[in-house]
Amino acid sequence: MTTFMPNRRSLLKGGASVLAGAATLTADQLMGFAKAWAQTAQWKPEAGAKINLLRWKRFVEAEDQAFMNMIQAFTKATGVEVNVSNESYDDIQPKASVAANTGQGLDMVWGLYSLPHLFPEKCTDVTDVANYLGGKYGGWAPSADAYGKSKGKWIGIPVACTGALMNYRISSMEKAGFKEFPKDNAGFLELCKGLNKNGTPAGMAIGHASGDANTWMHWALWSHGGYLVDKNDKVIINSPETLKALEYVKALYGTFIPGTASWNDSSNNKAFLSGQLHCTVNGISVYVTASKENKAIADDMNHAYMPIGPVGKPTELHLPFTMLTFNFTKYPQACKALTAFMLEADQFNPWVAAAQGYLSHFLLAYDANPIWTADPKRTVYRDVAKRTLTPAGLGTLGENAAAAIADFIVVDMFANYCTGREDAKGSIASAERQAKRLYR
Repeated sequence: MTTFMPNRRSLLKGGASVLAGAATLTADQLMGFAKAWAQTAQWKPEAGAKINLLRWKRFVEAEDQAFMNMIQAFTKATGVEVNVSNESYDDIQPKASVAANTGQGLDMVWGLYSLPHLFPEKCTDVTDVANYLGGKYGGWAPSADAYGKSKGKWIGIPVACTGALMNYRISSMEKAGFKEFPKDNAGFLELCKGLNKNGTPAGMAIGHASGDANTWMHWALWSHGGYLVDKNDKVIINSPETLKALEYVKALYGTFIPGTASWNDSSNNKAFLSGQLHCTVNGISVYVTASKENKAIADDMNHAYMPIGPVGKPTELHLPFTMLTFNFTKYPQACKALTAFMLEADQFNPWVAAAQGYLSHFLLAYDANPIWTADPKRTVYRDVAKRTLTPAGLGTLGENAAAAIADFIVVDMFANYCTGREDAKGSIASAERQAKRLYR
C-alpha cells in the first residue's frame, strides 16, 4: 500500500498553538477543515442521521472541551447530530452490553480495553476506516491490530491510549535512598518499603478499579512469567510463576497506604493530590491537575516506565480506548465518518495536546506531536501504544479474554490473597476455575 504522509507542518497543526498557551481550538476554528473534509470524505452520512455515542467521563477537563468542540464542528459540517453521554470506566461495559443485547439505545461506544471483543458479531466492519487512517498516518502500532481486529476484519478503531505508568514524588524517592526511579521489581519493592517507613507511602488499587487495578496487576503477573492462558488459549494460571507474582504483590501491599482494597479509578488521584500518596500507577491526569491546582506537587513529580520483572523485558498493560459502531445502527456511514474525522491531524493534534499526555496515539505519525517533548515529564507516555500487551497476554484477544478482564479474574486473584480472603493456593484455584469456565 502506498503511504501518504502529511508534511510535518500540517501534521503538527494546532498542537503547537495549544502548547504555546492558546485556548483549546473552538468548533468555529475547526470549521474550515471540517467543511472541506466533509465534502471530500468517502463516507457520506445518511439523511437525517443522529448518533448516540457513549464515552468515559473525562479525567482532564481540557480534553473533554476539545473533544466536544470537535463533535460540534463535525455536526456543523455534516448536519449529523451527535448526542454524547458520559459514564465512569466501570459503567461503560455494562451499558454497552445492554445495548448490544437489546439492539437499541446506542450507535457508538468509546470504551476500554477489548470491549468490541465482548460482542464482535454486534460490531460494524470498519476495515475501510482503519485502512484509510493507517495509510495516511504512518501505519498502526502493533497493539492496534490486536485491539481492533477480529477474524481478519476491524471491528473497532483504537482511537487513543492512556498510559498506566509510575507517578512519583521526586523528593520522597530521594529521601528513601534512590537517586532515580528503580528499573526492576526488586528495587521498586525496596523503594515502597522506604516510602512507607518515611510516612510517604505508595499505593495502587487492588479492588474493582477497571483501569488502575487491571493495568498494574497484569503487569505484576506477567513480569514474573505468569499468564492466565498460553498461546493456544489453554488456562495456565496455576503455576509457580503466578505464586511468585502473588507473593511479590502481597509484599508491596504491605507497604501501601490504607484503603487500597476499596479504591476506584479516581481514588489514587485524590490521595496523590492531597499529599497523602507519594507513588502510584496512573495516567498523567494527576500531573495535569497538579500543574493547575497544586504547583508544588507538580514540580516535585515525575513519571517512569513500569519496572522490569524476572522475565527481563517490559510487561506493561495500558488503557486503550477503542471506538465501536454497533451493526444495528441506522447510520453506519455517519458513524464511520465521525470515527475517521476524529483521527485526522487537524483536530487530533490539538485534541491530544489539550489532553496534555493523558491520551496517546496508535497512529505512528503522531509521534511528532510536540506535546511529547515540550515537557520531558510527559515523554514516557508517548510510546504506550507501542509498549502495551493486551489483556489476553499470550493468548488470543477475543470474547473470552474480554470477558476475563471485565470479570476482574486476575484482579480478584491478587486481591483475595492480599486481603486474606483466601490463601495463595485458594486464590489461584478460584482464578483457574473462573478462567476454565470461560475458556471451554
